Amino acid sequence: MAKQETVAVDLVIFDCDGTLVDSETVATEVMVDYLAELGMPLSAEVALARFKGGRMADCVAELEQMFGRSLPADFTKVLRDRIAPVLHQRLQPIEGALELVQSLKVPFCMASNGPLHQIKVSLSVTGLWPYFEGRIFSAYEVGSWKPAPDLFLHAARTMGVEPSRCAVVEDSLPGVQAGVAAGMQVFALQPEQVEAKLPKQVKVISRLTELHEHINIAG
Repeated sequence: MAKQETVAVDLVIFDCDGTLVDSETVATEVMVDYLAELGMPLSAEVALARFKGGRMADCVAELEQMFGRSLPADFTKVLRDRIAPVLHQRLQPIEGALELVQSLKVPFCMASNGPLHQIKVSLSVTGLWPYFEGRIFSAYEVGSWKPAPDLFLHAARTMGVEPSRCAVVEDSLPGVQAGVAAGMQVFALQPEQVEAKLPKQVKVISRLTELHEHINIAG
């Protein structure tokens, strides 16, 4: 088999939840339990499929539309307060995440839809914090959430790299769409079922270690 042609990049931009840390599953389970207490039953499978990678405010709005009634005013705060200790207990890095960031010889950073304090918890618990400290960009800082490209463009601009020379690594459709809209090279981490709506130009990987086969990340 011919060797996979690689492309050179000057910056790798990682998503956080579901890409480097396995927080999506944990957070979804906590949310589903909380919704059940509120008399709003929803399966974890449906919740993950509908809300993965999305903005919390949009998630709340869709839940209220689904169930035809309002959530408590403090729903988001209570949910985040419940998620935090569970992350401390159960959160794990995605397979190959630590090895990948340890092997990178080109600059890399993180751009996430999540708030900074939650990102810090996730990275600290999984041992990834030292690799990203000082190079983390949150949608809450720029006031724009994926699938809009603004967060990725802000990260590239701050890191001093042209969008076309950036590689985005994402697991969710909103994140993939944001990377494509930003004019970046996008890799979709799809370890199980491949999202049917992925843009054609996006390269699909099933494991983080496969990045080595696609891009020149050794400097």
